[in-house]
Amino acid sequence: MMMANKTGLPKKSSAPPPSADGDGNHIYNEILLALPEKEAEQILRKLEFVRLNTHQVLHESGDTLKSAWFCNSGLVSILSVFPDGKMVEVGLVGKEGFIGVPLVAGFRTAPTRAVTQIEGTAFRIDSDKLVILLRECPILERRLQQFSQILAMQVTQIAACNRLHEVDERLARWLLMSADRVESNLVPLTQELIAQMLGTRRSSVTVSAGILQKAGLISHSRGEVHIVDRPGLEEAACECYAIMHRQIREWRSETE
Repeated sequence: MMMANKTGLPKKSSAPPPSADGDGNHIYNEILLALPEKEAEQILRKLEFVRLNTHQVLHESGDTLKSAWFCNSGLVSILSVFPDGKMVEVGLVGKEGFIGVPLVAGFRTAPTRAVTQIEGTAFRIDSDKLVILLRECPILERRLQQFSQILAMQVTQIAACNRLHEVDERLARWLLMSADRVESNLVPLTQELIAQMLGTRRSSVTVSAGILQKAGLISHSRGEVHIVDRPGLEEAACECYAIMHRQIREWRSETE
């Protein structure tokens, strides 16, 4: 079942941007689609359409950012990684967003790891070219600043969520966020990977998934989770999911 949830701020422009690049690759990234035609055409000439494979690392914590990506489909996790190898997810990015946020503020080093969790596509750009474009394209710069704020809000809320809420509530919240970004009630992820993203034990995820399944909210099999009752899952999720959506709606109203 496809959904129309929007996870970023809607943008208006005086003219419709191109819906495909020069090679005919369809554009689904909401930041690119929101640009005025002149800026969209200018940036599309600098973009490379790429496929993102599952578990592909886009950058590691501490890396110099040589590229940035406008996510077009699939799902990318933003991870905080510790010296002992432990990691926890602090952000999720789909077609609403962008990987390479430090570049928008003039920074060159990545503070986190970005890794593809669900395969998809993206439009890649060299960081040097992006920096030049940000000076030439004020609307693009503004949109990326807005997305940066959305991502920062998400990181803050998820950090609080991981500290305060039970695993089953966090699992429900995480499944909803993932489903929003891939626009599908079928999320192709294993429980082991979900446990890594939530920073908890796999056994805890197994128990929590069982609770949600017994309630008729999800069904899960090897390698995928199916959301059966989305309204019910929203009720089962902690308040963090609603808080994030409420903030985005408020920001949306300020940009219309």
